[in-house]
Amino acid sequence: MKPQACIVGIGETDYCRKPGSKMSRLKLQLKASSHALADAGLSPVFIDGIMPFPNLGKAEEFAANLGCENLRFAVTINMGGAAPVASLEAAAAAVTEGLANYVLLPAGWNGYSGARVRETVSDEAITSLPGGAIARDYYLPFGFTAPPHWYSVIARRHMHEFGTTSEQLGAIAVAMRKHAQFNPKAVMYGKPMTMYDYLDSPMLADPYRFLDCCLETDGAAAVVVTTMERAADLPGKPVPILSGASGQPYPADEITNRKDIFRTGLTIAAPEAFEKAGLTPDDVDFAMIYDCFTFEVLQQIEEVGFCKRGEGGDFVSEGRIELGGELPVNTHGGLMAEAHVLGMNHIVEAVRQLRGDAGERQVRGAEVGVVTGWGDFGDGSIAILGRE
Repeated sequence: MKPQACIVGIGETDYCRKPGSKMSRLKLQLKASSHALADAGLSPVFIDGIMPFPNLGKAEEFAANLGCENLRFAVTINMGGAAPVASLEAAAAAVTEGLANYVLLPAGWNGYSGARVRETVSDEAITSLPGGAIARDYYLPFGFTAPPHWYSVIARRHMHEFGTTSEQLGAIAVAMRKHAQFNPKAVMYGKPMTMYDYLDSPMLADPYRFLDCCLETDGAAAVVVTTMERAADLPGKPVPILSGASGQPYPADEITNRKDIFRTGLTIAAPEAFEKAGLTPDDVDFAMIYDCFTFEVLQQIEEVGFCKRGEGGDFVSEGRIELGGELPVNTHGGLMAEAHVLGMNHIVEAVRQLRGDAGERQVRGAEVGVVTGWGDFGDGSIAILGRE
């Protein structure tokens, strides 16, 4: 089927790690949104749908500050880091079904300058904590307090069952840093890393070392979605949304008692997305994989279907996910080396690749790209994008 929805505008702020940054998370997102509107060739008055990232802004704030006078579609999808890609699917449905004409998806935060250690969790904060009351009552009191702790048990189990090695996780970290050297916007631009550097970095939550982890960054990114029909009247290159899907593991609020610890929301969503697009993983030219930690990249590669479960360690080795390899992953450097902007920068990079605007890091002949999202305790989302 011919795609009906597309991305027509992308925007970003600068990315940085500076204590005491003076820009609020709202201002960062407004700046990225303004860039996305300019890229689309649209005035804010045309935006009648806004989908903010959960707990980082309200639609009415964006509408009032940008001048979106005709807001009629305001939705937030609560899937943590899977929300931007899941929102892309929902925005595509909204514009094709007439719920909105142009939908803005902003995401951004003071992920570095605004970071604080959480000593207690109030009742009001439970709803924003992955796992909610289960995490509060059974995880936090025993030192299981942060994402590297939570996800490390999945990584360690994979190593136990399939023989995955630290060097294979390191290959992912090294690849992300290599790609950042071709991206002047990346926080880690000009800061190359070797496998020795990776293995020598401190252990945080076995098997996660310091360099298995994504960055903390200040910054924001945004995209604008509309129909292919409306895009024909705009000046830029639209990037068709071929399909999308999202899902949650079961139970969504607990990791250690799952029947299958490797089954995530993406396990459910990926086959659906490929079926709707009429494609297979073999048709994909590049992938933007939500890289909160190295193993989550490996696991998502398996669950999307780029290789069988248990074969991810070999798949990511020997340059296969690097530029020029079998499946270039996160050509911008990803959350690990460009910036942690909640995965919205992955969508922006995919658009650049499919427009042919990625410069030195351009994947030659790129026609189909995949973007994934990972949130909370394994919520998953996927979008398959194409070239006009």
